[in-house]
Amino acid sequence: MAETQPDGKLSVIGTHILTATEDLYQLVDFLNRNLKDKNVVFGLAKAPNAEGKMVLTLYRA
Repeated sequence: MAETQPDGKLSVIGTHILTATEDLYQLVDFLNRNLKDKNVVFGLAKAPNAEGKMVLTLYRA
């Protein structure tokens, strides 16, 4: 069964900092579409204070 925090937020499983590329958004979209039945969600955001880097976050839905 999926676990969420008491306040309803997603639980972070892990994060990784990557070099920003155009394909990262497509990769995250692909992963989210194909793994939604596994109760995981991927997020992608610009890394703070790290130009040209992105943070990939894996959540338990």
